[in-house]
Amino acid sequence: MNNNDEISYPLGTRPDAGEVLEIKPGILWLRMPIPFKGLDFINIYLLEDEDGWTIIDTAVNTSMVRDLWEKVFDNYLKGKPVKRVICTHFHPDHIGLAAWLTERWDVELSMSMGEWSFGRMLFLEAQPDVPENVMDFYRRVGLSDKMLQAVRDRGYDGVHKIVYGYTPSIDRLEEGQVLEMSGTSWEIIVGCGHSPEHVCLYSEELNMLISGDQVLPRISPHIGVYPAEPNADPLGKFLGSIDKFRHLPKDTLVLPSHNDVFIGLHNQLDYYENHHEERLNQLKLACSSPKQVRELLPVLFGDKIDENNIGLAMAEALSHCHYLVGIGKLVRITGDDGVWRFQMQKNIQTAVA
Repeated sequence: MNNNDEISYPLGTRPDAGEVLEIKPGILWLRMPIPFKGLDFINIYLLEDEDGWTIIDTAVNTSMVRDLWEKVFDNYLKGKPVKRVICTHFHPDHIGLAAWLTERWDVELSMSMGEWSFGRMLFLEAQPDVPENVMDFYRRVGLSDKMLQAVRDRGYDGVHKIVYGYTPSIDRLEEGQVLEMSGTSWEIIVGCGHSPEHVCLYSEELNMLISGDQVLPRISPHIGVYPAEPNADPLGKFLGSIDKFRHLPKDTLVLPSHNDVFIGLHNQLDYYENHHEERLNQLKLACSSPKQVRELLPVLFGDKIDENNIGLAMAEALSHCHYLVGIGKLVRITGDDGVWRFQMQKNIQTAVA
């Protein structure tokens, strides 16, 4: 379990919405509001050079957030231009205003190819009516008729409401690449699982990690399976990414995308491993007989699930089931009703014998 005694928050405070806090000279922490229940804000980082600024992540596209950005430009950039925009990954709270910022300052967007292409695909595919392949996925997962109707009623264009647009090109970021920003070198570390090719940036000289959503304090990154890749194993990719950060010093200052700047990187890495191992063990026991994904939600989340978060919970539960299928502990069975069910491998073998 997470030992919060091993996590500290050395800054002792946080900036207000649309305001900045200096972490170190030339590195500013900006918080912007986002319309996601439970998160409420995203952390954005501004890195200063002699000839301009780099912005890391952007927040969602709303008139309020754009107005807050204009105040940031007027009050905190010291008359210097923005020369680079980096997005850690494609989720709307991170890339929502990337196209607006790059147009506003006539600069290129920098991100990994996997994040840009996946997000651009979803943006371009958005439409009023939910595609049948998406509905088929949710039928296989086992959503009730009421939940399926709710999916239809939501439509398939929500991304257009909070993402300004998508740039037609990027300056590609890759594992091991080094960027010069704020007078020092930052190495790209690419994590997986929460998103396809999530970019993190580490400065050895500053002992500082800009972690995006890959490493967060207080909460675990969401790991889910969705219609675009219905057979994916994102949890396996996430757990496989943990060791990419093990070599960093324990006292690394971590700049996450949500909650507060903290020290305690290794504590969080240990927590993620233990947290998911506990969930996987619970699932194996629950699947002594065939179970639909929604039947497993109480096993993983207790009574914390309601209409607002059941979609995320189903996606997360499915990611754990697929991981166990991948390592041979569970099998996925498609019933006569077309719904996936999961059962322990050894129980099926025993029944056959």
